[in-house]
Amino acid sequence: MTAQTNRMFKKILKRKDFFSPMEGELMRIDQVEDEVFSTRSMGDGFAIDFNGVDVKAPTDGEVIMAFPTGHAIGIKNDNMEYLIHIGMDTVELEGEGFELCVAQGDRIKQGDVIVKVDKEKILEKGKSLKSPIVFLTGEKIEVLSVGRYVKCMEKNIIKIK
Repeated sequence: MTAQTNRMFKKILKRKDFFSPMEGELMRIDQVEDEVFSTRSMGDGFAIDFNGVDVKAPTDGEVIMAFPTGHAIGIKNDNMEYLIHIGMDTVELEGEGFELCVAQGDRIKQGDVIVKVDKEKILEKGKSLKSPIVFLTGEKIEVLSVGRYVKCMEKNIIKIK
């Protein structure tokens, strides 16, 4: 196997190992109310209507952005960069309902808790918990089972093209 073929093979394997970062109903990105996400202006992705406590790292990688409010985390690995945005307009809560468990520059492993969420507090404030996961490096996403309830760290929820 050539070095180039070997790199491509590793990239394909790693891309398939994207786990659900949270528990909830699986959605297409265009089902999110915020046009920045639904129109794919930041990139393609998917969403989960969050119904859990923890948000976990779906892959190994490096935290390249961690909003102090805890509502959004950017992660980069060898193959891609992606953003996990918890809820809609949750930046307005100024961190209330979120416990950020990582910092920019941290190396994380798949399954590490990156944010703890008090969903009741967020819902009390009238915010939606529909949470987009957006791929910032040009990947195209196919959601495998729209409307299905997924568990945190479940695999085979999306196909990355």
